[in-house]
Amino acid sequence: MSGFLARQMWHQIEPVHATLYFSPQAFEEAAALGYDAGSRWPSYFAWRTAPLGPAGPGLVAAAYYSFSPAMIAEHVPAIWSVATPRQVLDARLRAVDRTLRALGAPGALGAEGLEEAARLAIRAAESVDLAHRPLAAANLDLPWPDEPHLALWQAYTVLREHRGDGHLTALHAAGLDACEALVSFAAVGAAPEENFAGRGWSAEEWAAARERLAGRGLLDADGTATPAGHALRERVERLTDELAARPWQALGEAGAERLAELNRPLLGAVFESGMLPMISTLGIGRVKVAA
Repeated sequence: MSGFLARQMWHQIEPVHATLYFSPQAFEEAAALGYDAGSRWPSYFAWRTAPLGPAGPGLVAAAYYSFSPAMIAEHVPAIWSVATPRQVLDARLRAVDRTLRALGAPGALGAEGLEEAARLAIRAAESVDLAHRPLAAANLDLPWPDEPHLALWQAYTVLREHRGDGHLTALHAAGLDACEALVSFAAVGAAPEENFAGRGWSAEEWAAARERLAGRGLLDADGTATPAGHALRERVERLTDELAARPWQALGEAGAERLAELNRPLLGAVFESGMLPMISTLGIGRVKVAA
């Protein structure tokens, strides 16, 4: 049940966290720092990497895993010549503040509801297991913002990075390298292959990964997953859920349900805004996990 609860809560918090990477307010803040706002990626790497400090391409590749190292090298460490991590973190909070206010977050939840949601989310975030969780640990090291809607978003960020860090452990345990992780995910219908082009892998690298997976009996000749391929991905997602369970166990089922209830107006506002892509490479809702 704890893994199932972890998946349910991921569905609740991931879209709210992800507004940072798509909102017009965030792109405006990135442009004000000097980043090219005509592309998603310069600000994405800056926003997400800043808690790690002035990280180099090797650390970023290790922490992000599924991005091509060549693509990462196009942006890192160049992002730190535009702004320092401290400047990026300050702008990140401004971007989140403007984004959530545009979504009506303070009003949608009400002052008391927002404060309660922030308390619940912080309690969960402070209960995460930080072993082998660099992005979660780096975000948890940051001070909690005073304003409840910003504290809520930051807690959500710790929780989603905690899950993401654990997902990399699950992929590694399954014997999937960075490109194979994406190829195998596309093969089970998580998202069309073209949606993964932004991760920077060349057609040759993608084809080579597909050939390796086919050699393991995980893909058919047309690139779709075999029963063994589906089973492997299901094990990856199940282990990801299990590794993400600790904060929700600490919060308890009643606490998690209350947070989901309080979050619902904000989640609805995010979807109604249309800022998130219609098809996500996260595969939310695509992979079924038993309770």
